[in-house]
Amino acid sequence: MSKLKVVNLLLGFVLVLALLTGCSGGGAISSANKKTDSSSSGSDASGNVIKVGILHSASGTMAMSETPVRDAELLAIKQINKNGGVLGKKIQPVIEDGASDNATFAEKATKLLEQDKVATVFGCWTSASRKAVKPIFEKDNGLLWYPVQYEGMESSPNIFYTGAAPNQQIVPAVEYMTKKFGKKVFLVGSDYVFPRTANSIIKKQAKALGMKVVGEEYTPLGDTNFATIVNKIKSSKPDYVFNTLNGDSNVAFFKQYRTAGISAKDIPTISVSIAEQEVKGIGASYLKGHYVSWNYYETTDTSANKDFVSAYKKAYGNKRVTDDPIEAGYNAVYLWAKAVEKAGSTNVDKVKAAAKGITFDAPEGTVKIDGENQHLYKKVRVGEIESNGMIKEVWGTKEAIKPDPYLKTYKWAKGLTGVQ
Repeated sequence: MSKLKVVNLLLGFVLVLALLTGCSGGGAISSANKKTDSSSSGSDASGNVIKVGILHSASGTMAMSETPVRDAELLAIKQINKNGGVLGKKIQPVIEDGASDNATFAEKATKLLEQDKVATVFGCWTSASRKAVKPIFEKDNGLLWYPVQYEGMESSPNIFYTGAAPNQQIVPAVEYMTKKFGKKVFLVGSDYVFPRTANSIIKKQAKALGMKVVGEEYTPLGDTNFATIVNKIKSSKPDYVFNTLNGDSNVAFFKQYRTAGISAKDIPTISVSIAEQEVKGIGASYLKGHYVSWNYYETTDTSANKDFVSAYKKAYGNKRVTDDPIEAGYNAVYLWAKAVEKAGSTNVDKVKAAAKGITFDAPEGTVKIDGENQHLYKKVRVGEIESNGMIKEVWGTKEAIKPDPYLKTYKWAKGLTGVQ
């Protein structure tokens, strides 16, 4: 064999050895990454962060209500990160704008789950937006934490509901107002799934209580013309109005209500989508003396709430207010973090299993995840809006109420189903 051939053979041997070494090293890295991904979705390649989605409306008719919820979720993330994160990793939010549009919510939910590979999502407000993303979370086995009271008639394995079920808001609100003011009620709401289903519940309840529904009107989300509806309210002379309007339609409704010469002393309203944030946007002068039903108010007297209100105002300014959906969004992040720590993983199935029965010392009081339906045990609070924009609790339950999203414990609710 010539000298040249020997040299070429040696060079070839070295090249093959280098390639084999490189492949073997690359294979080891790939294997390690696969192990991380399979046990902890939402982690980046280095495993230093856990990505979570924030999906609320930063634009459109619902922005007034949803933006502060997003801010509360970001505050909770910041606090958790400051205290060491989750599983020793920092939480990294991926923020998307649902733009008050159901199709956009669906598009952004798909992006967060399939492209960003987030471990979980905190988001939505309207039931229509939640129903738009629900099949996506179920198809991709994602996990949504939904922070707003709603109409019930739902229990998805891929959603945790941190707002009120109907037996924790709507049903007790009707009982309170009927006892205090009388049995004639006028129903007004935005034209989508939550108000229509809520009013289906109220009409069933009204029949059981011997009440009379003297009017029922709906208007598109974002609508600002309520002259006809207000005139119908005046002419029907109800004892009170049950209001399920959402978003900035409430601004127009209550201003036109007052312009028509109707005060809270004349015909009081009770609302289930107006909290301190909306009071600020509408103006307390238009709402003084009217009622709301929630599980939490900025004035709720707990030590955890004092800390929460202080932290929220320090982060976003003293003029900002807290309210029920804001607090429920904040709670959701902490509940998810506790479930992840308990599970030792961000894997959706492991987190769901670990979440059963978890409690959290929330600003509203201790809440607990019901393992049967992934809703929360919560206290009920009816409040009266004061001239300073704050809400004074006028009635409340002593204990946290077990969630009953399908109202199975009420005989009069038999046959109720969700209205699409």
